[in-house]
Amino acid sequence: MSNPNLFGATPTTPITPPVGATVSISGVPIPTDIPGPEEAARLKAEFEAALKELALTLSGHVSTADGQWAVKGFIDAFRNVYTISSDTKIVSKILEIHLFPQILAFAEKYGYAVVLAEHQNYYPDISFVLKADKNVKFAVDFKTTYRNPLKPWLCNGFTLGSHGEYFQKRTSTKNIQFPYGTYLGHFCLGIIYDRAEGATIDETKSTPVEELHSITSVISNIQFFVVEKWKIASDKAGSGNTANIGSIKRIECIISGNGSFSKLGESWFDEYWMNVGKITIPDPKKTGATKKITTLEEFITYRGGDLSLIVPRSNLE
Repeated sequence: MSNPNLFGATPTTPITPPVGATVSISGVPIPTDIPGPEEAARLKAEFEAALKELALTLSGHVSTADGQWAVKGFIDAFRNVYTISSDTKIVSKILEIHLFPQILAFAEKYGYAVVLAEHQNYYPDISFVLKADKNVKFAVDFKTTYRNPLKPWLCNGFTLGSHGEYFQKRTSTKNIQFPYGTYLGHFCLGIIYDRAEGATIDETKSTPVEELHSITSVISNIQFFVVEKWKIASDKAGSGNTANIGSIKRIECIISGNGSFSKLGESWFDEYWMNVGKITIPDPKKTGATKKITTLEEFITYRGGDLSLIVPRSNLE
């Protein structure tokens, strides 16, 4: 006899759970008032293709002909220009503001409403909600980082959001604009750039606006990309004291979405980051001792998965 499905019926019996209910797949509660798997996959593919097309145009909106960032600083009422800092947080925020007209035009073109994060620590930066069906939502986070000047094939990496409560409890509304499980896809709109050498930037002086051309931009060679966040995730935290997911650092692998989980699939990414640091296993280095799972290799072994599907860390850094 066929095994029962999630709702206690055989696979040949069509079941429609009530709208607004939740079901659990691999321990992850999923709201049922979102499109079915095939429709969701189609909508996600269309959204990703459109967002990637947008990304191809963005450099022209923010860069000069010689590849420098078009933003030179900020101007006061007396027409003096002050160079901005190369601090990554400042650069990231100004880039977001600089790009916003294109984001709004994109949303309008494809029939989406733009919902910004209500608080600074909320995920994601932007929620795209289809105007014709508010159950169709996509999460997009701006992710910016700089190239390693000594190893230009590497970047400094990104943090890809928390693996805390809203990630583990997909119906939670803590620190997230809409429950994680209601988004059909989670994307990064990524930005990788070169930082200007410190000797070429003087943050202590102002420049008359008439001499704007003489100011060296704090960043240049700006590259945009779009990728689902799980495809560029590593198995290491993105920051020391917070529950943030870290990214890989090899630029070509980031652009192509070839991260640690890329061959395993999104479900392995979800399960690993829900359970990392929680599951106890015997410590192979200390007889009789135990340890918490902290690597993807340990987790795949514990779950009985295929270790050959892990993208080697040596290929990513």
